[in-house]
Amino acid sequence: MLFAFCFQMMPIISVEDLAKSYVIGHQRNRHDGLRHRLEDAVRNPFRWLRARNGESRAGKEEFWALRNVSFEVKPGEVVGIIGRNGAGKSTLLKILSRITEPTTGRARIRGRVASLLEVGTGFHPELTGRENIFLNGAILGMTRVEIKKKFDEIVAFSEVERFLDTPVKRYSSGMYVRLAFAVAAHLEPEILIIDEVLAVGDAEFQKKCLGKMQDVSTREGRTVLFVSHNMNAVQRLCSKTLVLKQGRIQYWGNVNEGMLKYSAHEGMKGMVTYESEKPVRPFARIVQLEILAEGRQVTGPLKPGDDVVLKFNLQSGRTLGHPTLTVGITDHKGDRIFAIGTPFGPKPLPAFQGGLTVGIGFTMPPVQPGTYQLDVGFYDQHEGTLQEIYAAGSLEVAEANYLTMTHASTSHLGHILVRSSWTAENYCPPAEGAAVLKS
Repeated sequence: MLFAFCFQMMPIISVEDLAKSYVIGHQRNRHDGLRHRLEDAVRNPFRWLRARNGESRAGKEEFWALRNVSFEVKPGEVVGIIGRNGAGKSTLLKILSRITEPTTGRARIRGRVASLLEVGTGFHPELTGRENIFLNGAILGMTRVEIKKKFDEIVAFSEVERFLDTPVKRYSSGMYVRLAFAVAAHLEPEILIIDEVLAVGDAEFQKKCLGKMQDVSTREGRTVLFVSHNMNAVQRLCSKTLVLKQGRIQYWGNVNEGMLKYSAHEGMKGMVTYESEKPVRPFARIVQLEILAEGRQVTGPLKPGDDVVLKFNLQSGRTLGHPTLTVGITDHKGDRIFAIGTPFGPKPLPAFQGGLTVGIGFTMPPVQPGTYQLDVGFYDQHEGTLQEIYAAGSLEVAEANYLTMTHASTSHLGHILVRSSWTAENYCPPAEGAAVLKS
């Protein structure tokens, strides 16, 4: 009994001083003309001679995706991993899933791990859905009898029974995710690792997945690592939060405190580029976002009533039928405050590889002071989702003098502050012997 208790208290995941570096190559422009090559030879003859001798002209840079990451997770804990795009979240999950090796440090894991990191991960495209279920179970070390016991549950949860004997290469991304999550959650791994790939599924399926993860952790006592930009889901599901920033741990501990730390340290940037963001459709993407307030690039907090313009730079290599751009503004808990957007019109939009600038303007409503997240979506009526970027930027809102109740905290008054007025008159008690109405 004592041994079982001690075993339960041992960390199921132990990460010690973990770091991961990549070497990035910078290739020079291969399309330089003769004039550029001659100028280059005059300015730097030795480099030109080295290139003539067959040496590479590509520069190299060492990039650290993770640095000095250490933490422990106990059995049954649900950990939400949050941070901006490029903070190192996916790299950490790939190391814990044994997909890639760390450069330094180590990660100790007790038990079987099931991972859902990208659409189609762990599936063989030529095999059917049925065959991939048995393949994934075998990879997890389960016997054929064990997989058969869970087979009906997996199929029912994924809702792809009609296409079960179809090669998964013909599945849509949503069908991929449905089956992949069902397999990962039902084949009884001790550790379930989920990246933000669930965002591909529809809202009803995401809700279903969150409910299943809650069951997996509370009823079955399994450990879950969950990466998401949906702060509402993180708060509802997780018992701890790991906040990453530029590959380092910014905070490790309480969920609410972690979300506040994440929001407070993000700050507001007037210009954001998305070089590392991968679009769903490779021919169209959001390149840049510039935030303007009162006609100037933002340098500090906004105030309710400020005129704000979100200026997007877009690219597309083909004609779009009916594109739309939407922006959702959410608070640090992931609750949507309001949303804005613009259709480009009913006519097809020709290819704009050179870039197209689109501005969306609005007046800042009287919201509570704090940092608000921008979730951006680029869609087309015919192509579907082109690109979605969670935490694409942020808006910092300063204190507003809308309330006269200076003695009271305004944190409980809701998201939108409303100006109100009140009056008071002298109260006269009823005269002696006058009738008094009683309820």
